[in-house]
Amino acid sequence: MTEYNETQHMTIRVNGEERRIFVAPADTLLYTLRRGLGLTGTKLGCENGDCGACTVQVDGQPIKSCYTLTVDVGDREITTIEGLQNAPAQAGFHQEYGFQCGFCTSGFIMNTDALIRNHPDGDALGQAETDRDWMQSNICRCTGYEGIRNALAHGRRRAGS
Repeated sequence: MTEYNETQHMTIRVNGEERRIFVAPADTLLYTLRRGLGLTGTKLGCENGDCGACTVQVDGQPIKSCYTLTVDVGDREITTIEGLQNAPAQAGFHQEYGFQCGFCTSGFIMNTDALIRNHPDGDALGQAETDRDWMQSNICRCTGYEGIRNALAHGRRRAGS
């Protein structure tokens, strides 16, 4: 692991574009995305990894950006909600009304997108169990999750067509 002691310039790749930024060793990826790059679709929720509102993808895998240090992802591909373009997960949330207030939606979409790509038909646990396992990392305080489950199913069907 590289040791960082001072603020520094670094280049990160976000949504397919290289961006040169100035970071401190303790800057979280969430802070860098929102304040440093103006990508405010990633939401600040609990700041301890429990709610999932800050979920982004790093090399195609969902991660919580509130406890990921920017300096640790400098050589990786970062995708935010702004970087998804007509993804099946987005269509699912739109068509099935998989949101209410919308605060948690970007995190759910980022997680759902990765789930659909990585496990289009579930895995050894089965589709329903895999879906529950992946989606438990995100919390919505407004819905009963039915719309979110429907959005995931819609996105999966759209990805398969």
